[in-house]
Amino acid sequence: MSLAHGRPYLAIPGPSVIPDAVLQAMHRASPNIYEGDLVDMVAGMIPDLRRVARTEGHVAIYIANGHGAWEAALANTVAPGEKVLVCATGRFGHGWAEMAEGLGIEVEILEFGLKTPIDAGRVRKALEDDAGGRIKAVLAVHVDTSTSLRSDIAEIRRALGEVGHPALLMVDCIASLGCDPFEMDLWGADVTVTGSQKGLMVPPGLGFVFFSERAAEVRRAMPRVPRYWDWAPRADPEMFYQYFGGTAPTHHLFGLRTALDIIHAEGMEAIWARHATLARAIWAAAETWGEGGPLTLNVAEPGHRSHAVTALRLGAPHGARLREWTARQAGVTLGIGLGMSEEGDPEGRGFFRFGHMGHVNAHMVLGLLGTVEAGLSALGIPHGRGGVAAAAEVVASAGP
Repeated sequence: MSLAHGRPYLAIPGPSVIPDAVLQAMHRASPNIYEGDLVDMVAGMIPDLRRVARTEGHVAIYIANGHGAWEAALANTVAPGEKVLVCATGRFGHGWAEMAEGLGIEVEILEFGLKTPIDAGRVRKALEDDAGGRIKAVLAVHVDTSTSLRSDIAEIRRALGEVGHPALLMVDCIASLGCDPFEMDLWGADVTVTGSQKGLMVPPGLGFVFFSERAAEVRRAMPRVPRYWDWAPRADPEMFYQYFGGTAPTHHLFGLRTALDIIHAEGMEAIWARHATLARAIWAAAETWGEGGPLTLNVAEPGHRSHAVTALRLGAPHGARLREWTARQAGVTLGIGLGMSEEGDPEGRGFFRFGHMGHVNAHMVLGLLGTVEAGLSALGIPHGRGGVAAAAEVVASAGP
Protein backbone atom coordinates (compact mmCIF):
# COMPACT_ATOMS: atom_id res chain seq x y z
CA MET A 1 0.00 0.00 0.00
CA SER A 2 1.32 3.43 -0.96
CA LEU A 3 0.63 6.49 1.21
CA ALA A 4 1.96 8.89 -1.43
CA HIS A 5 -1.36 9.93 -2.95
CA GLY A 6 -2.15 13.58 -2.28
CA ARG A 7 -0.04 16.69 -2.65
CA PRO A 8 3.63 15.76 -3.19
CA TYR A 9 6.48 17.57 -1.45
CA LEU A 10 9.64 18.36 -3.42
CA ALA A 11 12.32 18.62 -0.72
CA ILE A 12 15.25 18.98 -3.11
CA PRO A 13 17.62 21.98 -3.03
CA GLY A 14 16.01 23.71 -6.00
CA PRO A 15 13.71 24.16 -7.72
CA SER A 16 12.15 25.08 -4.41
CA VAL A 17 8.48 25.04 -3.46
CA ILE A 18 6.62 27.81 -5.30
CA PRO A 19 4.03 29.79 -3.29
CA ASP A 20 0.48 29.49 -4.59
CA ALA A 21 0.34 33.28 -4.92
CA VAL A 22 3.31 33.19 -7.30
CA LEU A 23 1.70 30.48 -9.43
CA GLN A 24 -1.55 32.43 -9.53
CA ALA A 25 0.25 35.60 -10.57
CA MET A 26 1.78 33.73 -13.52
CA HIS A 27 -1.54 32.30 -14.66
CA ARG A 28 -2.64 35.07 -17.02
CA ALA A 29 -2.77 36.05 -20.66
CA SER A 30 0.33 37.36 -22.41
CA PRO A 31 0.90 41.10 -21.85
CA ASN A 32 2.16 43.87 -24.12
CA ILE A 33 5.97 43.80 -23.92
CA TYR A 34 6.49 47.33 -25.23
CA GLU A 35 4.43 49.55 -22.95
CA GLY A 36 1.95 49.48 -20.10
CA ASP A 37 1.79 47.63 -16.78
CA LEU A 38 4.63 45.17 -17.43
CA VAL A 39 7.09 47.96 -18.22
CA ASP A 40 6.18 49.89 -15.08
CA MET A 41 6.27 46.74 -12.94
CA VAL A 42 9.81 45.75 -13.95
CA ALA A 43 11.21 49.21 -13.27
CA GLY A 44 9.77 48.96 -9.77
CA MET A 45 11.27 45.51 -9.18
CA ILE A 46 14.90 46.60 -9.58
CA PRO A 47 15.12 48.36 -6.17
CA ASP A 48 13.43 45.35 -4.55
CA LEU A 49 16.00 42.98 -6.07
CA ARG A 50 18.76 45.20 -4.70
CA ARG A 51 17.20 44.93 -1.24
CA VAL A 52 17.46 41.13 -1.36
CA ALA A 53 21.15 41.22 -2.35
CA ARG A 54 21.83 44.11 0.06
CA THR A 55 23.41 46.30 -2.57
CA GLU A 56 23.15 49.74 -4.09
CA GLY A 57 24.82 48.42 -7.23
CA HIS A 58 23.57 47.52 -10.67
CA VAL A 59 21.24 44.64 -11.62
CA ALA A 60 21.08 42.69 -14.88
CA ILE A 61 18.37 40.08 -15.51
CA TYR A 62 18.87 37.22 -17.97
CA ILE A 63 16.57 34.56 -19.39
CA ALA A 64 18.90 31.85 -18.10
CA ASN A 65 19.58 29.51 -15.22
CA GLY A 66 22.50 29.92 -12.83
CA HIS A 67 24.95 28.60 -15.40
CA GLY A 68 23.94 31.45 -17.68
CA ALA A 69 24.51 33.92 -14.84
CA TRP A 70 27.99 32.43 -14.36
CA GLU A 71 28.78 33.02 -18.02
CA ALA A 72 27.36 36.53 -17.98
CA ALA A 73 29.51 37.48 -14.98
CA LEU A 74 32.65 36.20 -16.68
CA ALA A 75 31.87 37.56 -20.16
CA ASN A 76 31.61 41.10 -18.81
CA THR A 77 34.82 41.08 -16.78
CA VAL A 78 37.41 38.54 -17.98
CA ALA A 79 38.78 38.28 -21.50
CA PRO A 80 40.06 35.07 -23.14
CA GLY A 81 43.63 34.41 -22.03
CA GLU A 82 43.20 36.24 -18.73
CA LYS A 83 43.22 34.35 -15.44
CA VAL A 84 40.80 33.69 -12.56
CA LEU A 85 41.29 32.05 -9.18
CA VAL A 86 38.46 29.62 -8.36
CA CYS A 87 37.80 28.50 -4.78
CA ALA A 88 36.13 25.06 -4.93
CA THR A 89 34.11 23.54 -2.08
CA GLY A 90 32.03 21.16 -4.17
CA ARG A 91 30.57 20.52 -7.59
CA PHE A 92 29.49 24.08 -8.32
CA GLY A 93 32.87 25.69 -7.75
CA HIS A 94 34.24 23.30 -10.34
CA GLY A 95 31.26 24.04 -12.59
CA TRP A 96 32.06 27.76 -12.59
CA ALA A 97 35.68 26.92 -13.37
CA GLU A 98 34.58 24.79 -16.32
CA MET A 99 32.48 27.68 -17.57
CA ALA A 100 35.54 29.94 -17.45
CA GLU A 101 37.66 27.41 -19.33
CA GLY A 102 34.99 27.22 -22.02
CA LEU A 103 35.41 30.97 -22.53
CA GLY A 104 39.15 30.59 -23.03
CA ILE A 105 39.99 31.89 -19.57
CA GLU A 106 42.96 30.47 -17.67
CA VAL A 107 41.84 28.89 -14.40
CA GLU A 108 43.72 28.27 -11.17
CA ILE A 109 41.70 26.13 -8.75
CA LEU A 110 42.12 26.18 -4.99
CA GLU A 111 40.58 22.90 -3.88
CA PHE A 112 39.13 22.78 -0.37
CA GLY A 113 37.45 19.39 -0.61
CA LEU A 114 33.86 18.47 0.17
CA LYS A 115 33.77 19.02 3.93
CA THR A 116 35.56 22.29 4.68
CA PRO A 117 34.82 25.88 3.59
CA ILE A 118 37.12 28.28 1.78
CA ASP A 119 40.25 29.07 3.81
CA ALA A 120 40.95 32.78 3.35
CA GLY A 121 44.57 32.19 4.37
CA ARG A 122 45.12 30.00 1.34
CA VAL A 123 43.42 32.58 -0.86
CA ARG A 124 45.74 35.24 0.55
CA LYS A 125 48.80 33.06 -0.22
CA ALA A 126 47.66 32.50 -3.82
CA LEU A 127 47.21 36.24 -4.29
CA GLU A 128 50.63 36.96 -2.78
CA ASP A 129 52.16 34.48 -5.22
CA ASP A 130 50.50 36.29 -8.14
CA ALA A 131 53.43 38.69 -8.46
CA GLY A 132 52.50 39.78 -11.96
CA GLY A 133 48.91 40.54 -11.02
CA ARG A 134 47.54 38.14 -13.62
CA ILE A 135 44.51 37.06 -11.59
CA LYS A 136 41.60 39.15 -12.86
CA ALA A 137 38.95 37.78 -10.47
CA VAL A 138 38.49 35.51 -7.48
CA LEU A 139 35.45 33.24 -7.90
CA ALA A 140 33.83 31.95 -4.70
CA VAL A 141 30.63 29.99 -4.09
CA HIS A 142 28.91 31.26 -0.94
CA VAL A 143 26.93 28.03 -0.46
CA ASP A 144 27.81 25.06 -2.63
CA THR A 145 24.52 23.25 -3.19
CA SER A 146 26.21 19.87 -3.56
CA THR A 147 28.04 19.84 -0.23
CA SER A 148 25.96 22.38 1.77
CA LEU A 149 29.20 24.16 2.73
CA ARG A 150 28.91 27.87 3.50
CA SER A 151 32.03 30.04 3.18
CA ASP A 152 32.90 33.41 4.70
CA ILE A 153 32.85 35.93 1.85
CA ALA A 154 33.90 38.89 4.01
CA GLU A 155 37.10 37.03 4.94
CA ILE A 156 37.98 36.58 1.28
CA ARG A 157 37.50 40.31 0.69
CA ARG A 158 39.81 40.99 3.66
CA ALA A 159 42.43 38.73 2.10
CA LEU A 160 42.25 40.72 -1.14
CA GLY A 161 42.56 43.97 0.79
CA GLU A 162 45.50 42.82 2.91
CA VAL A 163 47.45 41.81 -0.18
CA GLY A 164 46.33 44.92 -2.05
CA HIS A 165 45.32 42.80 -5.03
CA PRO A 166 43.08 44.46 -7.62
CA ALA A 167 41.14 41.30 -8.60
CA LEU A 168 37.36 41.44 -8.55
CA LEU A 169 35.55 39.30 -5.98
CA MET A 170 32.76 37.36 -7.72
CA VAL A 171 30.31 35.35 -5.61
CA ASP A 172 27.86 32.59 -6.51
CA CYS A 173 24.79 33.05 -4.27
CA ILE A 174 22.52 30.77 -6.26
CA ALA A 175 21.70 28.54 -3.27
CA SER A 176 22.02 31.15 -0.55
CA LEU A 177 20.35 34.39 -1.64
CA GLY A 178 17.17 34.92 0.33
CA CYS A 179 18.04 32.09 2.74
CA ASP A 180 21.48 32.55 4.32
CA PRO A 181 22.58 36.04 5.38
CA PHE A 182 24.40 37.76 2.54
CA GLU A 183 25.57 41.39 2.41
CA MET A 184 26.94 42.21 -1.03
CA ASP A 185 28.09 45.77 -0.33
CA LEU A 186 29.08 45.31 3.31
CA TRP A 187 31.15 42.21 2.51
CA GLY A 188 32.77 43.77 -0.53
CA ALA A 189 31.55 41.53 -3.35
CA ASP A 190 32.01 43.10 -6.78
CA VAL A 191 29.75 40.66 -8.65
CA THR A 192 26.97 38.45 -7.27
CA VAL A 193 25.10 35.84 -9.30
CA THR A 194 21.90 34.00 -8.46
CA GLY A 195 18.88 32.31 -10.01
CA SER A 196 15.14 32.50 -9.59
CA GLN A 197 14.46 28.92 -8.50
CA LYS A 198 15.66 28.77 -4.90
CA GLY A 199 15.31 31.52 -2.30
CA LEU A 200 13.44 33.75 -4.74
CA MET A 201 10.68 31.08 -5.04
CA VAL A 202 10.08 31.46 -8.80
CA PRO A 203 10.33 28.69 -11.42
CA PRO A 204 13.75 28.16 -13.04
CA GLY A 205 14.52 30.44 -15.95
CA LEU A 206 15.77 33.78 -14.61
CA GLY A 207 19.41 34.53 -13.86
CA PHE A 208 20.51 37.66 -12.00
CA VAL A 209 23.88 39.41 -11.97
CA PHE A 210 24.41 42.20 -9.44
CA PHE A 211 27.57 44.23 -10.01
CA SER A 212 29.37 47.15 -8.40
CA GLU A 213 30.57 50.31 -10.09
CA ARG A 214 34.09 48.91 -9.87
CA ALA A 215 32.98 45.89 -11.90
CA ALA A 216 31.18 48.22 -14.32
CA GLU A 217 34.48 50.02 -14.91
CA VAL A 218 36.16 46.70 -15.72
CA ARG A 219 33.36 45.98 -18.19
CA ARG A 220 33.89 49.35 -19.89
CA ALA A 221 37.57 48.50 -20.43
CA MET A 222 36.81 45.11 -22.00
CA PRO A 223 37.81 44.87 -25.68
CA ARG A 224 34.73 42.81 -26.49
CA VAL A 225 31.63 41.50 -24.70
CA PRO A 226 29.17 39.10 -26.38
CA ARG A 227 26.06 41.07 -27.23
CA TYR A 228 23.55 38.85 -25.41
CA TRP A 229 25.58 38.66 -22.18
CA ASP A 230 26.47 42.37 -22.11
CA TRP A 231 25.12 43.71 -18.84
CA ALA A 232 25.46 47.39 -19.74
CA PRO A 233 22.20 47.78 -21.74
CA ARG A 234 20.33 45.51 -19.32
CA ALA A 235 21.30 47.53 -16.25
CA ASP A 236 20.68 50.92 -17.93
CA PRO A 237 18.25 50.28 -20.80
CA GLU A 238 17.19 52.98 -23.23
CA MET A 239 14.03 50.99 -23.87
CA PHE A 240 12.28 48.13 -22.09
CA TYR A 241 13.28 45.60 -24.76
CA GLN A 242 16.94 45.95 -23.71
CA TYR A 243 16.31 44.74 -20.15
CA PHE A 244 16.24 41.18 -21.49
CA GLY A 245 18.18 41.32 -24.75
CA GLY A 246 14.88 40.81 -26.59
CA THR A 247 11.46 39.53 -25.61
CA ALA A 248 10.84 39.68 -21.87
CA PRO A 249 10.22 36.51 -19.78
CA THR A 250 6.75 37.87 -19.10
CA HIS A 251 5.17 35.31 -16.82
CA HIS A 252 8.31 34.75 -14.78
CA LEU A 253 8.31 38.49 -14.13
CA PHE A 254 4.74 38.45 -12.82
CA GLY A 255 5.74 35.60 -10.52
CA LEU A 256 8.87 37.42 -9.41
CA ARG A 257 6.91 40.56 -8.56
CA THR A 258 4.68 38.54 -6.23
CA ALA A 259 7.63 36.66 -4.74
CA LEU A 260 9.40 39.93 -3.94
CA ASP A 261 6.23 41.21 -2.30
CA ILE A 262 6.17 38.08 -0.11
CA ILE A 263 9.87 38.46 0.74
CA HIS A 264 9.70 42.09 1.74
CA ALA A 265 6.46 41.65 3.68
CA GLU A 266 8.31 39.17 5.92
CA GLY A 267 11.59 41.12 5.91
CA MET A 268 15.09 39.87 5.13
CA GLU A 269 16.20 39.56 8.76
CA ALA A 270 13.06 37.55 9.61
CA ILE A 271 13.63 35.30 6.59
CA TRP A 272 17.21 34.65 7.66
CA ALA A 273 16.05 33.83 11.19
CA ARG A 274 13.36 31.44 9.92
CA HIS A 275 15.84 29.58 7.74
CA ALA A 276 18.36 29.38 10.59
CA THR A 277 15.83 27.89 13.01
CA LEU A 278 14.50 25.35 10.53
CA ALA A 279 18.07 24.37 9.62
CA ARG A 280 18.89 23.79 13.29
CA ALA A 281 15.80 21.59 13.58
CA ILE A 282 17.03 19.46 10.67
CA TRP A 283 20.52 19.22 12.17
CA ALA A 284 19.08 18.18 15.54
CA ALA A 285 17.12 15.34 13.92
CA ALA A 286 20.11 14.19 11.86
CA GLU A 287 22.47 14.25 14.83
CA THR A 288 19.98 12.21 16.87
CA TRP A 289 19.59 9.63 14.11
CA GLY A 290 23.36 9.43 13.80
CA GLU A 291 23.76 8.49 17.46
CA GLY A 292 22.47 5.00 16.71
CA GLY A 293 23.45 4.45 13.11
CA PRO A 294 25.59 5.43 10.13
CA LEU A 295 23.91 8.74 9.24
CA THR A 296 26.20 11.78 9.34
CA LEU A 297 25.95 15.42 8.31
CA ASN A 298 28.45 16.22 5.58
CA VAL A 299 29.57 19.43 7.34
CA ALA A 300 30.66 18.78 10.91
CA GLU A 301 30.96 22.40 12.09
CA PRO A 302 27.53 24.09 12.41
CA GLY A 303 28.99 27.50 11.59
CA HIS A 304 30.03 26.21 8.17
CA ARG A 305 26.62 24.73 7.29
CA SER A 306 24.12 26.34 4.95
CA HIS A 307 20.67 27.29 6.22
CA ALA A 308 19.20 26.43 2.80
CA VAL A 309 20.45 22.92 2.03
CA THR A 310 21.82 20.02 4.08
CA ALA A 311 23.95 17.22 2.60
CA LEU A 312 23.98 13.90 4.46
CA ARG A 313 25.70 10.54 4.22
CA LEU A 314 23.95 7.28 5.03
CA GLY A 315 26.27 4.89 3.20
CA ALA A 316 25.65 2.92 0.02
CA PRO A 317 23.11 1.81 -0.93
CA HIS A 318 21.02 3.16 1.97
CA GLY A 319 20.92 6.76 0.73
CA ALA A 320 19.36 5.74 -2.57
CA ARG A 321 17.03 3.26 -0.85
CA LEU A 322 15.78 5.96 1.52
CA ARG A 323 15.13 8.38 -1.35
CA GLU A 324 13.23 5.71 -3.24
CA TRP A 325 11.12 4.85 -0.18
CA THR A 326 10.18 8.43 0.73
CA ALA A 327 9.13 9.20 -2.84
CA ARG A 328 7.22 6.00 -3.48
CA GLN A 329 5.64 5.50 -0.10
CA ALA A 330 5.14 9.02 1.22
CA GLY A 331 5.27 11.44 -1.73
CA VAL A 332 8.41 13.24 -0.49
CA THR A 333 11.29 13.70 -2.94
CA LEU A 334 14.75 14.09 -1.41
CA GLY A 335 17.75 15.48 -3.29
CA ILE A 336 20.38 13.21 -4.80
CA GLY A 337 23.95 13.23 -3.53
CA LEU A 338 25.16 15.47 -6.36
CA GLY A 339 28.93 15.42 -6.79
CA MET A 340 29.32 13.25 -3.68
CA SER A 341 31.05 9.89 -3.82
CA GLU A 342 33.49 7.76 -1.88
CA GLU A 343 35.44 4.57 -2.26
CA GLY A 344 33.05 1.78 -3.14
CA ASP A 345 30.29 4.27 -3.99
CA PRO A 346 31.34 6.18 -7.12
CA GLU A 347 27.72 7.07 -7.97
CA GLY A 348 27.01 8.62 -4.57
CA ARG A 349 24.21 6.19 -3.66
CA GLY A 350 25.04 6.63 -0.02
CA PHE A 351 24.35 10.37 -0.02
CA PHE A 352 21.22 12.54 -0.15
CA ARG A 353 20.25 16.15 0.48
CA PHE A 354 17.44 18.12 2.07
CA GLY A 355 16.40 21.38 0.45
CA HIS A 356 14.91 23.80 3.01
CA MET A 357 14.90 27.07 1.13
CA GLY A 358 12.41 29.78 0.31
CA HIS A 359 8.73 28.95 0.85
CA VAL A 360 9.22 26.52 3.74
CA ASN A 361 7.91 26.50 7.29
CA ALA A 362 7.91 24.44 10.49
CA HIS A 363 5.19 21.97 9.58
CA MET A 364 6.82 21.27 6.21
CA VAL A 365 10.18 20.56 7.83
CA LEU A 366 8.69 18.47 10.64
CA GLY A 367 6.67 16.50 8.07
CA LEU A 368 9.81 15.94 6.01
CA LEU A 369 11.72 14.71 9.04
CA GLY A 370 8.85 12.47 10.15
CA THR A 371 8.79 10.87 6.71
CA VAL A 372 12.55 10.26 6.78
CA GLU A 373 12.35 8.78 10.27
CA ALA A 374 9.59 6.45 9.11
CA GLY A 375 11.71 5.47 6.11
CA LEU A 376 14.70 4.63 8.28
CA SER A 377 12.50 2.36 10.37
CA ALA A 378 10.71 0.76 7.41
CA LEU A 379 14.00 -0.09 5.71
CA GLY A 380 15.63 -1.40 8.86
CA ILE A 381 18.45 1.15 8.71
CA PRO A 382 19.99 1.58 12.16
CA HIS A 383 19.41 5.02 13.64
CA GLY A 384 19.00 6.79 16.94
CA ARG A 385 15.42 7.23 18.12
CA GLY A 386 13.74 10.58 18.68
CA GLY A 387 15.04 12.63 15.76
CA VAL A 388 11.70 14.29 15.10
CA ALA A 389 11.26 15.00 18.82
CA ALA A 390 14.66 16.71 18.87
CA ALA A 391 13.66 18.83 15.87
CA ALA A 392 10.36 19.72 17.53
CA GLU A 393 12.26 20.99 20.57
CA VAL A 394 14.23 23.36 18.36
CA VAL A 395 11.01 24.65 16.81
CA ALA A 396 9.38 24.99 20.24
CA SER A 397 12.36 26.94 21.61
CA ALA A 398 11.98 29.56 18.87
CA GLY A 399 9.16 31.14 20.85
CA PRO A 400 6.01 32.92 19.62
